[in-house]
Amino acid sequence: MLPLCLAVLPWGMLAGSMAMQSGLTAAQGLGMSAIVFAGASQLVALGMLKTGAGLLAILVSTFFITAQHFLYALRLRDCVAPLPLRWRLLLGFLLTDELFALTGEQGPARFNRWYALGAGLTFYICWFLATWLGIAAASLGDLDGYGLDFSIAATFIAIVVPLIRTLPILACSLSALLLSVVLHHYQIPGALVIATLTAMMVGLLCSKGAQ
Repeated sequence: MLPLCLAVLPWGMLAGSMAMQSGLTAAQGLGMSAIVFAGASQLVALGMLKTGAGLLAILVSTFFITAQHFLYALRLRDCVAPLPLRWRLLLGFLLTDELFALTGEQGPARFNRWYALGAGLTFYICWFLATWLGIAAASLGDLDGYGLDFSIAATFIAIVVPLIRTLPILACSLSALLLSVVLHHYQIPGALVIATLTAMMVGLLCSKGAQ
C-alpha cells in the first residue's frame, strides 16, 4: 500500500487546499476526509461547492463517481460475507480503489482480514495526513497551478495497468480511455458515466465472445 500512498500524497494535498478554497474551515476539511474518505468524490464535491452547486447535484454526481464500489463489494463478497458485521462495516468503509487493487484478486482461501485492515488503515491515515498538509499549504496560495491533479491519473494508471492480463480487460480499458477523451473533447454531458457503462459492456461482450 505504501507506494500507492506516495502516489496520492499530492492528491490529498490538493483536496485539502480545495477544501479551504471552497469556503470550508480547516476542521470541516479534515472532517470530510475522515468521514467521506473518497478522493475523487471529494474533489468533485469540493469543485461543485466552489461553483455554488446544490446538494442534490453533488449527491448524484458523487453517487455515479463511486458506483464502482458496488462492483468491488460484489467481487469481495465471498471473502467478506462470513465475517462478523463489525468487520464487514469496517472493511466496507476502508474499501478504496487502492485496497481493491491489493485484495480483489484474492479468493476466500487467500483473503486475510487483518491484512486488508492494515492496508486500508494505512491508506486512510495517509489520506488524512495528506489532507492536513494541503490545508496547511493553502496559506501559501492556490495549489492548482502545481499540477498536483496529475497524481489522480498516475494513481489509476498504476492500479489499472497491472490488471490488464486478458483481452476483455484490455478492450474495456481501451474503450474507457478513448471514449473519455473523445466525449470530454466534445463536452458531452455525462461523459464519465457514458464512457464507464460503454466500456463495461465492451468488456462483457468480449468476455462472452471468448467463452
